[in-house]
Amino acid sequence: MKRTFAASLAAALALFALPALAEPVKVVATFTILGDMVHQIGGDEVAVTTLVGPNGDAHVYEPTPADARALSGAALVVTNGLGMEGWMDRLVKASGYKGPITVTSTGVKPIAGEEEHEEAGHDHDHGHEHGHAFDPHAWQSVANARIYADNILKGLIAVAPDKADALRANHAAFRSKLDAVETEIKTALKPIPRKDRKIVTSHDAFGYYGKTYGVTFLAPVGLSTEAEPAAGDIAKLIRQIKKDRIKAVFVENIADPRLLEQISRETGARIGGRVYSDALSPADGPAATYIDMMRQNLQQFVKALAPSS
Repeated sequence: MKRTFAASLAAALALFALPALAEPVKVVATFTILGDMVHQIGGDEVAVTTLVGPNGDAHVYEPTPADARALSGAALVVTNGLGMEGWMDRLVKASGYKGPITVTSTGVKPIAGEEEHEEAGHDHDHGHEHGHAFDPHAWQSVANARIYADNILKGLIAVAPDKADALRANHAAFRSKLDAVETEIKTALKPIPRKDRKIVTSHDAFGYYGKTYGVTFLAPVGLSTEAEPAAGDIAKLIRQIKKDRIKAVFVENIADPRLLEQISRETGARIGGRVYSDALSPADGPAATYIDMMRQNLQQFVKALAPSS
């Protein structure tokens, strides 16, 4: 009996001596596109909190006390950079967060200013201030998404080196998905002549897509949804839509549809399917992940641009 008790006691003490089961690394991502990338690479090794939720607009987001609490308990914060989250510095200060911040756009060659957008095949029909020194929507090019993924991997390994093997395996799998979807984009757009690849969207969020895949995007609103288009800019855009016989205009999931509905009425261009620019859809929607978003947008663009449409 004594021996049994002693053995039980020893076993219990051994359990206390064992390290606790590894907790997932707490990561805060600023908006859903980044949150998904962190989830794809982190897998079960991370617990991701996303500040700006599905269909949310990070340009105009107002942080909450809950956001500050999430940051204060995080091991890593993941942001886009390029001026996307103008509220982030204030939030970091308010939360007291002192940990590492991974800026996913580090290493991206940014698009800066109106002239460079025009050279890239992206027309601006608005004369107001953009509010951004650079176009922050770099994830709209899959090549840049690879850079984002690499930066996220580095950030995660830095705070969880013991999980490096699993993180690298997840990263490799995600990179394979990126390669596949980029091939789909190039293959689907190839039969459409470049002169016919003209699309109108709610705001100026697709510059990198246009530059990478040879599509001209027009928008009544600039790089930030905070901007208000002038009446003259809208009139100019309407004239160009009529002149170029643009078939469809697309309302983004983060945008008020009324302006594009007005443009549609005045030009005869139909309202195309919903596209996703700055945020993913809810989990039960068509763009619940970054890969799904790129496929959904491609499907809608091709439907509008194809000669048979």
